[in-house]
Amino acid sequence: MSFEELSHTADVKIRARASTPDALFGEACRALMQVMFGEDRNGGTSREIDISAPDRESLLCDFLSEVLYVSEVEGLVFRDADVHLDGMHLHAILDGEPFDPARHAQGTEVKGISYSGMSIQKDAKGYMVDILFDV
Repeated sequence: MSFEELSHTADVKIRARASTPDALFGEACRALMQVMFGEDRNGGTSREIDISAPDRESLLCDFLSEVLYVSEVEGLVFRDADVHLDGMHLHAILDGEPFDPARHAQGTEVKGISYSGMSIQKDAKGYMVDILFDV
C-alpha cells in the first residue's frame, strides 16, 4: 500500500496503490489527510461512514468528500480508515484526533475532490487510482 504526489499545474494529484479495493480506499483517505495536515497524526477518536454510490469511482469520490466534510465540521484529523466495500456500499471506521494547530497546520487546504480523470484500475500488482484534490 502506498501513495505518491504527482505533478499537476493547479491542484494536488495523488496516485494511490493497494492490493485490494478496500485498502485502496483507505490509502486514498490517508493521502487526503497527509496533504491537508502532514504526517503527524494520531488516533483515539473514531467516526463511522456509510455511503452507497452507482460505481466505484463515485463511491471513492463520495467517501473522500464525506471524510473532508467530517474533518472540517468536527475539527478532526484522521490517521487511518478501516474500509469495507460490499458491492457499491461502503462502511468505514475512521481513527483520528482533534485538530491541533501546532501539529496539523503545515498542510494544504483541500476544497473538494474531483472526478476529473479518476479511474480505479487493476493490474498484476493490485489496484491503482489517480485522484485530484481541488485546492
